Amino acid sequence: MITFSKYTLSNGLRLLHHFDATTQMVALNLRYDVGSRDEDENRTGLAHLFEHLMFGGSLNAPGFDEELQRAGGSCNAWTSNDVTNYYEILPAQNIETAFWLESDRLLNLSLSDEAIAVQKSVVIEEFKQRYLNRPYGDLNHLMADLAYTKHPYRWPVIGKEVSHIADASADEIRRFFYDHYAVNNMVMCVSGNVTFDRAVALAEKWFGDIEPRQVATRCLPVEPRQTEARVKKVHREVPENTISYAFHMCGAKNPDYFACDLLSDVLSNGLSSRFYRNLLLKTNMFTDLDASIGGRVDPGLMHIFARLSNGVDIDEAKQAIDAEIEKLITDGVTEDELMRYANKFNARELYENVGYDAVAEKLCHYELLGDANGINLDPEAYYKVTVDDMNRVAADVFRADNSSVIYYGPSVK
Repeated sequence: MITFSKYTLSNGLRLLHHFDATTQMVALNLRYDVGSRDEDENRTGLAHLFEHLMFGGSLNAPGFDEELQRAGGSCNAWTSNDVTNYYEILPAQNIETAFWLESDRLLNLSLSDEAIAVQKSVVIEEFKQRYLNRPYGDLNHLMADLAYTKHPYRWPVIGKEVSHIADASADEIRRFFYDHYAVNNMVMCVSGNVTFDRAVALAEKWFGDIEPRQVATRCLPVEPRQTEARVKKVHREVPENTISYAFHMCGAKNPDYFACDLLSDVLSNGLSSRFYRNLLLKTNMFTDLDASIGGRVDPGLMHIFARLSNGVDIDEAKQAIDAEIEKLITDGVTEDELMRYANKFNARELYENVGYDAVAEKLCHYELLGDANGINLDPEAYYKVTVDDMNRVAADVFRADNSSVIYYGPSVK
């Protein structure tokens, strides 16, 4: 059981606190309720761009990293379709440095034309290196565009195309910041060897006087139910042929999310999973075969990715995967499989929650989903899933007319 406290400032900032006396460190985690789904379809990539801009310095701290390192700390950040997450880890006695730095970049972030131009160049280079000039780098772009027709999940976090970042004006970029980066649009968690009273006092000192902003209204289009299979063939001069599947599934707030997560485990988590036992061990068709879920707030995707051995016929490999999926639907999940992977989830959670930094991030995650206590409730939710739930969800998710499939590789015509 993870114990925590919650305090809300008058400006709307939500502060979560977890005390851990076993460490002399502390993590400050900030999660802004903005991701790539909040972008305009003709100007994508801005949420990720701000992940970079937020480290470009502010009025009173022109060198964010240098100030934090001087206090013995480290930092990082990441962006998803749904949120943007920032964190600092440092000795507990120096926690105020992190509060000061986060406060100053929220109030006084350097958004000059020069600062924006520098970070745009960095992001454009990242786009080229990781997605355009890397084997299989465009696969996620292609799948997002194939699987979604309406919802903004149809473009990756990095953006739909380089031109969207390159052509974004400084005014557009500043407007995105002021529309989304606000004390009333984020959750903060302090986890480690700092008392609740000190965390509250520091939050009030450094954030209490920051005025809330009018956050941009989120009005996202609903993705229509898929009613026919979609297939795309992509010829690329890459080492091996691959097959990628995407099946629409529920979002993270839906009770069936837990069944979807367990289904992906039944297929590919560990040596007792079905893909490993029946396809990787018993055939020579695949060098890699994995199932996973996207973990998105809105209805997301169940993914299956297969990397084929050299010389394997891509249609035969697809038939083998389809047969295993059909067997899952026809024969159903066993009680043993269900309990095995529910136990695995709980063991993993218990291990991860030993870390004060992981707790900080998870508390923010669950708070934005609606209830920070989800960190304690989710393990029990996995045990509440029944075999009937698993089989019902499998039959709905793994429908042929709910699938998007991409054949990708040197032999694809």
